[in-house]
Amino acid sequence: MRFEKWQALGNDYLIVERSELPFALSPGRVRRICDPHFGVGSDGILLLSEPAEPQDVADLRIFNPDGSEAELSGNGAREAILYLRHRGWTDADRFSIGTPAGRVRPTITGPDTCSVDMGVASLASEDFPGGPPDGRGRIGVDGHQWDFHHVSIGNPQCSIGLASREELEQLDLGRVGPPICEDPRFPNRTNVSWYVELAGAGSSGQPARIRARIFERGVGETLSSGTGASGAAVAYVEDQPPRPGSATVVVSLDGGELEVEVGEDLQVTLTGWARPVFSGRLSEDLVKELHETE
Repeated sequence: MRFEKWQALGNDYLIVERSELPFALSPGRVRRICDPHFGVGSDGILLLSEPAEPQDVADLRIFNPDGSEAELSGNGAREAILYLRHRGWTDADRFSIGTPAGRVRPTITGPDTCSVDMGVASLASEDFPGGPPDGRGRIGVDGHQWDFHHVSIGNPQCSIGLASREELEQLDLGRVGPPICEDPRFPNRTNVSWYVELAGAGSSGQPARIRARIFERGVGETLSSGTGASGAAVAYVEDQPPRPGSATVVVSLDGGELEVEVGEDLQVTLTGWARPVFSGRLSEDLVKELHETE
């Protein structure tokens, strides 16, 4: 079974083509492959297959390291997109791929960069069924009381704006993340981001800049998340005075920076890089063990 490992701002995935896969990706098999000690080690698996719709280059499924399946990943999508270009699935600069969250339309902007049309974000969705139309709520955990925005951007986000950089950096995401992720108001669990505006951001016509930290469903705290950055950017823009046109927000994450453009209609475009790390094959012994894993 051949695979490639890619990373985007430290968010690493194994990319597998369906034709190379000798078994279905069950939760147990995904957990074993992603395990850093007993498997290859990664933040998840990207499975590429021939498209169901002729206008798409490929179909993409995304698996978290706990075996669950994600609707969409901004970093994972960029890795898959650039993999498709590198591996000769397409030579076009603009194309589309199918995902469980809908069609994603990228534009290749450089050897290791692309912009991805992430679709229109929504502040109300079935992932926050009791929420108001503006997606706002308040949540308490570990002695904190935080206002949040629910943002659906292919997957659910709970985005929390903070008052200071110090508060953000001192958070123990391993402690405060799980109770929010699994709050019963979010029946499908939710990803969580905390963010703060950086000093001097958006002055002299420059893009706004925020610092964010991300806790992902099925993963935990991550160095980077494209959909998490998008959710934080949308929440940040929603809290600013109304303005005509789109807003560009540079999101600083532990793994680097992503650029998120948020339109007046909450159309989101995510721009960033992704790079290959190595390619390899699973050993026959491991493949045999995976066949025997449920």
